Amino acid sequence: MPGLKAATNALALVLVVALCPWFSSSAKANESLVARIEALDAGFTVEVLGNRLLARQALSNFYAANGYKRAWRSAEQRHQLLEAIESASGDGLDPRDYHADVLAELSSRPLQDLPADLQTDLDLLFSDAFLMLGSHLLEGKVSPNTIHAEWTANRRQRNMDQVLAAALVNGDIGAAVESLRPAHSDYLRLVRARQTMAGLLGQPWLPIPAGPAIRPGDQDHRLIEIRRRLTALGDLSGSVDPTDPSLYGEELETALPLFQARHGLEPDGIIGPATLAAINLLPIERVHRIDASLERWRWLPESLGARFVLVNIAGYELKMMDQGVELLRQRVIVGRPFRQTPVFSDRIRYLVVNPTWTVPRRLMIEDQLPQIIRDPDYLQRLNMKVYRGWGADRQQIDPATINWGTLSPDNFPYQLVQAPGPNNALGRIKFMFPNQYDVYLHDTPSRELFGRVDRSFSSGCIRVEQPFALAEQLLSGAPHWNQERIHNMVGSNQPKTILLPEPVPVYIQYWTAWVDDRGRLQFRNDIYNRDSRLLARLRENSSGGTHGLTPAAITYQEPQTKDNTEQP
Repeated sequence: MPGLKAATNALALVLVVALCPWFSSSAKANESLVARIEALDAGFTVEVLGNRLLARQALSNFYAANGYKRAWRSAEQRHQLLEAIESASGDGLDPRDYHADVLAELSSRPLQDLPADLQTDLDLLFSDAFLMLGSHLLEGKVSPNTIHAEWTANRRQRNMDQVLAAALVNGDIGAAVESLRPAHSDYLRLVRARQTMAGLLGQPWLPIPAGPAIRPGDQDHRLIEIRRRLTALGDLSGSVDPTDPSLYGEELETALPLFQARHGLEPDGIIGPATLAAINLLPIERVHRIDASLERWRWLPESLGARFVLVNIAGYELKMMDQGVELLRQRVIVGRPFRQTPVFSDRIRYLVVNPTWTVPRRLMIEDQLPQIIRDPDYLQRLNMKVYRGWGADRQQIDPATINWGTLSPDNFPYQLVQAPGPNNALGRIKFMFPNQYDVYLHDTPSRELFGRVDRSFSSGCIRVEQPFALAEQLLSGAPHWNQERIHNMVGSNQPKTILLPEPVPVYIQYWTAWVDDRGRLQFRNDIYNRDSRLLARLRENSSGGTHGLTPAAITYQEPQTKDNTEQP
């Protein structure tokens, strides 16, 4: 391909390719393609028919392999792609990102009636649309590490130019696009739930005003609209026609706790401020939460594995799966908003019974130091030892010899280590997948916190409600290990490391909307305010210049085993 004779150091140049009527039709088509691909390869922004070409490398690879000839000669194939683009809204994607308007307008005219150079422009847009839509369904539209800086996971990847070439040869464009969608049943259930929720868009949904809490037996004019909302959302049967719709009767006593439970609220049947806020949540806001969750699903690998542990931070929940069967489901406690649990994937490699807790430096200074200054018996009561230095050269220090009031972030040469025992912050067992964030699963002595609806209390790690049940499942393939033996080990009060027979993948994710195994659409609060940031990126349009770029592949990084600083 001849070199492009233009200044390649121009950062903001937009190349708008004009029509060239002096070429013969066959030469125009070939030369137009060559010119546009040369411009893309040189780093220029290329617009055709007012739309930017975004799939730079894939377009270049595809047309080079195709001999720089037009590829979309079949009206049926073009029609199938237009249908797939229109259907993308069901996945929470915007058809306008894939040149929907201009493609639909020009495709209404017979291809042979268009000038050859216009046919070339149309061909490029069809190819670009397929490549971008396919990559967004395959990997997500938004690069996850722009939302979660800590993101590590195997993402689905394919050579999209080859996928396009094969689809055109095969002739079934719709099937090719469909094959790029995540096949996870959770994703597909969420797509169906989105369709149902989108059916509520346009219905009147004015805010129900605040007022006194409404309890069973109460009469309140707001119940008329509350009934309508619960019926529309599927929590209340529309077949019941109450004598007095402003009376809190038996049917609401059944429906309200169900509604509250699937919104992560205390299912007490009382319509207080939190329940009223959930009822007032607009259908479009619900659709947006679903869209954010669908995008996060697109970031995950093709398969999560035969056996895996999945933690939903926003749902305060852990489950373990084996061959599609749920082995256990438990409540968890996650990081506080200012000490957020990160989103990442890894593999659980071993367990530690009777762990010690080496307090992270930040927690020593921010949390422990004020406690020690206020309470001289604090360290002794919690069975904590003080060391000067780190590693093999550290020396134990009598805490009574330290003037704690003179210490500061710039002057704290000590390390705090809590010995195993019933008051240890990690409880009696922890589950290790060494990672750069020093985050893991563990037991806790603060059992009462699992009864709370809002369970964001930790410093980043994940506290597990029934850790020994999880340990038993993780060790199910290991000979001689059972829950009785593990409990006997706890009684020794000595740290013990147990290697798993095979590392088990663990996915720490963040979903504020999902469909449970009973088909109920669940919503949770965006406790870390992550959805709004993701949705802003998901809604960006191509005029901004960056919205449709194929996200860079994020590959799994095998973590290095190291002496981790622990945090609960």
